[in-house]
Amino acid sequence: MINYKDLGLVNTREMFKKAVAGGYAIPAFNFNNMEQLQAIIMAAAETKSPVILQVSKGARQYANQTLLRYMAEGAVEYAKELGWENPQIVLHLDHGDSFETCKSCIDMGFSSVMIDGSHLPYEENVALTKKVVEYAHQFDVTVEGELGVLAGVEDEVSAEESHYTKPEEVVDFVTKTGCDSLAISIGTSHGAFKFTPEQCTLDPETGRLLPPPLAFDVLAAIEEQLPGFPIVLHGSSSVPQDEVDTINKYGGALKAAVGIPEEQLRKASKSAVCKINIDSDSRLAMTAAVRQVFAEKPAEFDPRKYLGPARDNMKKLYIHKIKEVLGSDNKA
Repeated sequence: MINYKDLGLVNTREMFKKAVAGGYAIPAFNFNNMEQLQAIIMAAAETKSPVILQVSKGARQYANQTLLRYMAEGAVEYAKELGWENPQIVLHLDHGDSFETCKSCIDMGFSSVMIDGSHLPYEENVALTKKVVEYAHQFDVTVEGELGVLAGVEDEVSAEESHYTKPEEVVDFVTKTGCDSLAISIGTSHGAFKFTPEQCTLDPETGRLLPPPLAFDVLAAIEEQLPGFPIVLHGSSSVPQDEVDTINKYGGALKAAVGIPEEQLRKASKSAVCKINIDSDSRLAMTAAVRQVFAEKPAEFDPRKYLGPARDNMKKLYIHKIKEVLGSDNKA
């Protein structure tokens, strides 16, 4: 059993409490490799933003659970080297799909886990989430549950249709499970292809597709039922069109890639939404930089020469999200 506190990590409890009171959101950035992790820590340290290092089940298998434990511990020490005296860093399991997966992460030093039973019948979701909460709270690990289903694809999480969270269920769910935060569905979606062209409208000035607006009425109804309770938005990448354009310019084929407009995420950040998940944007920034190097320097084969620019591009993206979208800079 590895206690996350021995690794220098924190859970989300105080972090979320401050974010809800302060009207900002904590960035939850997914990572799969060292360059992504370096970029996240550099951005968080530079902006003094609390940050959630988010790992999906697939990313954990890819990176190896033992290496992840030391990467998380190293991230804390790296943040201190960069001048961040008291790093506020969470290691979080994204979309845990079973009690066993969540338990394994808790036992290996994660400070927060998500159990996603949203695809199950309501009572089964409640029972599974409660079981994870009861185990996690023994070790002061925080737990995120989910009500409602997001469309789209992200690693092994996939759904064709979204189902908005039902506000009338949230009090019962939170009370019965004891979860510390709740992921809801109000129109966000996983992946870079969040909406079909038929769901979008065409901007006459730019010719780009504009997605349907988020269901802020559903969010308001949930806030009314659960005043001050930490709310989470998944699938909240904005799919920056400049990165998409770069990818396509250098041989990519990302057609009709549409994300969540940043002004809507800014609005959500000022509500009880205190954690916003961002994954696809980082992948796009990394891929755009790598494609550009390969196109402009076809003889290049040193990984540092293409992963270095990719890391720099991701760091720029993370700083933009922290300062211009979520408002979490200078909060840690």
